Amino acid sequence: MGAGLTREMILKQFCIGPGRNFTYIVARREGGPAVVIDPSYGIDPVLKEIDDLGVKVEYILNTHSHPDHYAGNADVRARTGAKVGAYRTAPLEKDLDLSDGQVLTVDGIPIRVIHTPGHTPDSVLYLFEGHVATGDTLFVGECGRTDLPGGSASQLYDSLFGKVVHLDDGTVILPGHDYGPTPTSTLGYEKVHNYVLRPRTKEEFLRFMET
Repeated sequence: MGAGLTREMILKQFCIGPGRNFTYIVARREGGPAVVIDPSYGIDPVLKEIDDLGVKVEYILNTHSHPDHYAGNADVRARTGAKVGAYRTAPLEKDLDLSDGQVLTVDGIPIRVIHTPGHTPDSVLYLFEGHVATGDTLFVGECGRTDLPGGSASQLYDSLFGKVVHLDDGTVILPGHDYGPTPTSTLGYEKVHNYVLRPRTKEEFLRFMET
């Protein structure tokens, strides 16, 4: 488990499950309201940390509908009573149908939903206080694959170059998997060092994704 305490915000990162998934706890303070992002397989360390922090999980937020990103939903929900939120078209059991641009506020932390189809049609980012949970849209040094059902390299290009690269360069990237040389990065660093984000036309990007 990786764990960090940012200024005026608790942010805990857990690498769990056979796919080296990252699950996150976000809260303003110990004992206060919280959010869990992408609870994966092997959720017990996350549940223990929820108990240790004494936080009250209000929302479980999924970045997309692949099982390794929501496998722990039921366990977190059973322990905390939290509501599950995902993009409105995501084919998973949820309480909240989220839309592009929607903002959820938890203990003063605004969490903005950014729809980024490409890896899946229902992929979203969650942007909050200088951090963005990117799921499988963008990894440290890589991006998500588009050759699974519902994937689209064309849509991923639009999401990456039409939305993601326009976020502030200081935004901390919180990826959905531990696939890179570091568990987190910044958008500015990725724009320079992530070969996926090199300037390309859409046609060049589509050829790149086919290789």
